[in-house]
Amino acid sequence: MKKEFAVIGLGRFGGSICRTLAQEGMEVLAIDIDEERVNEFSNIVSKAVVADTTDEKVLKDLGIRNFDHVIVAIGDNIQASILTTLILKELGVQKITVKAQNDYHEKVLAKIGADHIVHPERDMGRRIANNMISTNVLDYLELSDEHSIVELIASKKMDGKSLLELDVRAKYGCTVVAIKRQTHIIVSPMAREVIREGDILIVIGADKDINRFEKNIVDHE
Repeated sequence: MKKEFAVIGLGRFGGSICRTLAQEGMEVLAIDIDEERVNEFSNIVSKAVVADTTDEKVLKDLGIRNFDHVIVAIGDNIQASILTTLILKELGVQKITVKAQNDYHEKVLAKIGADHIVHPERDMGRRIANNMISTNVLDYLELSDEHSIVELIASKKMDGKSLLELDVRAKYGCTVVAIKRQTHIIVSPMAREVIREGDILIVIGADKDINRFEKNIVDHE
């Protein structure tokens, strides 16, 4: 069964979410107060409407409570973002993800019950910085302020050693959850799995543990 999503705010972040969900075949309702933006998405998503989401009646009329997941991606208007989130919560929307502009905005959103809060600009900045710092980091996804998933290239130092020999979890406190080897992906690899130079390791853990693992094991000699 297809999930139904509503995206409120069709700026760069909200628009990107709309396009991706639509490409994956999801039912998407795109909402913005700007008619020009709405028209841009009318042929991309299931339905696009011009609406002021700070008006509870408008949201009720759109049947917003019936959607599986609502994403609030309102741009610079923090007041509209907070009020929209509050109304969505009061209407009983199952899952609400909200874009935060700053730490103060995040605190307010957390207090009123947003299920998931994202900082796209900050998070992208961290991803870019992490990619620049190390030639071994291919990608970086922040799970929280202290935990991440990273893709690391296995170095010559690791070649021919099994996960058991490397003892990543015990020594470094992080976990190799998958290994990409050319076109093959090994999910939940066994302890006896032997690493080859050039393998892409998908590692999850606390940032400090991942950094320690990378410096001691992954970096090229």
